[in-house]
Amino acid sequence: MQNFNNNAQYIKDRKKVSGLILDVLAQRITVLQALKEYPKNLGDSTLNAAFHAIVHFEADEDLRNKDALYRSEQDAYLEDIASILSDGSALPYNIIEEYNKYHKDSLIYPNIDKKTVMQRLKKMINI
Repeated sequence: MQNFNNNAQYIKDRKKVSGLILDVLAQRITVLQALKEYPKNLGDSTLNAAFHAIVHFEADEDLRNKDALYRSEQDAYLEDIASILSDGSALPYNIIEEYNKYHKDSLIYPNIDKKTVMQRLKKMINI
């Protein structure tokens, strides 16, 4: 029964993250607001990978402003992630593993504020 409860929570959390990603892309909320609302589910590798994708979106702000094609491709990628998560599905293995190659540990922390996000970004890009 516990496994069913975990799966039900994963589905609920994935659907929420889908909405958060779409809200960020539509500029209804900021990345920081999305991270504050992000589920604190550390056991779901799909949520960890999606978290990395959102953080990369924020980290790439300068590049996105300079390169319209990059911005368009990154937006489409995040839309694809949101679409997959919208019904509670897991991300494909290759997407999860692509993030795990570089960031095996979860970046999801119980308290998200601007200082924490900046520290996590610096860690991600090795500053």
